[in-house]
Amino acid sequence: MTAPLQPLLHDALAVLRAPTQVWSGVDGSIGSSAIHGVYFSDVRLVRGVRVRIGGADAEPLSTASPTADRALLHSLLRHLDDPTPDPGVRLEVDRRATAAGWSERLTIVNRRDVAIDTEIEIELDLDARSLDEIKQGLGEPVGIEPELGAGAVTWEGEGVSARLLAEGFEVERTPTGVRLRSALAVPARGSVARAIGLEAHDSIGVVGGAAQPVPWSTPRIDAPDSRLTRWVERSLADLDCLRMTTAQHPDRQFLAAGAPWFFTLFGRDSLWAARFLLPLGTDLARDTLHVLAGLQGTAIVDDTAEEPGKIMHELRRQTLVIDDGTSLPPLYYGTVDATALWVCLLHDAWRWGMADDEVRALLPALRGALAWMRDHGDADGDGLLEYVDRSGHGLANQGWKDSGDSVQWRDGSLAEGPIALCEVQAYAYEAAVHGAELLETFGAGDGADADPATEAADWRAWAERLKTRFHESFWIDDPAGAYPAIALDAAKRTVDTVTSNLGHLLGTGLLDAEQSDLVARRLGSPAMSSGFGLRTMSTESSGYWPLSYHGGSVWTHDTAIAVLGLARDGHDAVAAELIDGLLAAAEGFDYRVPELHSGDARAEVGAPVPYPAACRPQAWSAASAVAVLSAALRLSPDARGGAIAHAPLPGFEGLRVAGLRLGAAAHDIG
Repeated sequence: MTAPLQPLLHDALAVLRAPTQVWSGVDGSIGSSAIHGVYFSDVRLVRGVRVRIGGADAEPLSTASPTADRALLHSLLRHLDDPTPDPGVRLEVDRRATAAGWSERLTIVNRRDVAIDTEIEIELDLDARSLDEIKQGLGEPVGIEPELGAGAVTWEGEGVSARLLAEGFEVERTPTGVRLRSALAVPARGSVARAIGLEAHDSIGVVGGAAQPVPWSTPRIDAPDSRLTRWVERSLADLDCLRMTTAQHPDRQFLAAGAPWFFTLFGRDSLWAARFLLPLGTDLARDTLHVLAGLQGTAIVDDTAEEPGKIMHELRRQTLVIDDGTSLPPLYYGTVDATALWVCLLHDAWRWGMADDEVRALLPALRGALAWMRDHGDADGDGLLEYVDRSGHGLANQGWKDSGDSVQWRDGSLAEGPIALCEVQAYAYEAAVHGAELLETFGAGDGADADPATEAADWRAWAERLKTRFHESFWIDDPAGAYPAIALDAAKRTVDTVTSNLGHLLGTGLLDAEQSDLVARRLGSPAMSSGFGLRTMSTESSGYWPLSYHGGSVWTHDTAIAVLGLARDGHDAVAAELIDGLLAAAEGFDYRVPELHSGDARAEVGAPVPYPAACRPQAWSAASAVAVLSAALRLSPDARGGAIAHAPLPGFEGLRVAGLRLGAAAHDIG
């Protein structure tokens, strides 16, 4: 018996607006692939749609997706046409996803001089299976007992109720769902249209679509390399449709991690995406900070990995069962890096112009996050942050590379935890230094017992002790030049694989100039730079495989973080090389860059090879376009929340950007 397989996504068309997503073939057909269907709030409500006009299928002609929430599908109806070579009858489908559901408007257009009398028939296979089961390859149809009314069909399952509106159609049951029929009289040189729509409601939903305006500006970019302009434009359109709110804070927006698997709040992902977008405004960062602060840990609960002051990992409507040994509760805190990243975002948002009152309102959460790093993040008191799953059913690895084999030695064997990741020490160092600055600036008069100056001094001293401990423990001597280990294992041994984690150390202040140079040279080597971005693992490691999730693939956000650090530390040539690789990948994926792609060398494959189950669109991959724009211009905030553009990276001397919303004003750069 074949084991269940996760559905592939790389050759599918997605139309989405959170929490709705419609997955189909590129031609718009729904039903031939395991991922296909209409989803609402992580439940598939329709798994197949078949349209026949005049008793025959249309012949696909073209597909356009002008926005992430809309697709325009054109097909030919030659069985209704005359025998001349020029097509004279066609079908136009306007597919849309909204925060409330899905709609299709089907228009038959006739250029002939005679009218056409025909019939449209639409069969829908109804469903109510959770997305989590579908991801695990358990997507067998469930039995649906729909209720039929005049031009409407209703059904429910998994806490979601659905209502299909089909005005003008006759509705009848089928073994798998419903069939809709309607007579059509298409006038000569005219058209006729029919529409169906789906409305849905989630009775147990914890997240929903955002009704507020987009919380960032849309820059106007004049770039010598048009790929950057196109990537930013497509990315911002995708990010618009990933906006969500929580039931707890319906007035606050965040970015869902990605479609289809992670259409919800993820602490780490939402923080990085908001941080990348800061040059376009601070509203998203402000809202993301508040949403996560509202879910900040208050107690020690091993089952959920909650600890006082800790920032959560992910929020789900139900328990997520990944396999026989791993199940994550609906509110899960199993992340070692989100807490420090929350502090870093708060600091950076303030520097980019977030209002002082907003910062003051978050000081209790700031103090809690800093205390978590000291009291719980450093579980064994060695001065470094590490993680271990104490529940027995949580994530084995809790950094951004959270797959089971992501922390391994050069020989391919797996490291044993508790694990102290190199980049987590950099985040914690940066958080402590920046947290000290925030406490010093805003701590007076906020009602806390501690003296802000003393607090700040204590956190700077803590950061220096961590820095010293890092350099005593992580560096590995090597003939090609010393480098930091990806991690220390349970015995505090240096796990010696060369990985992209090194790029996250740059620009944080953890490294001196010589150490930064050593890291930059590693990242720019052929073993790490694929030509389409930075590999997650060096090709010189035994465990390297270009399609390994965290062991050789390329993650766009991972490369973007390295690019930002390289630009800050003055490693222009390596930064420009990696940017060129990301732009080549963006072009290869029609500017909707997926969550990750293969680490195959550009010189060998010519075009980026998809990772077949990668989310697309995905928040931090899309937001990476703005991070690359920032790095190319070497943008930094000034004291008033505006922007300073320093000398641009090589190849971007002619780059101009207008309409950045920084602080309360608009700015032109370049």
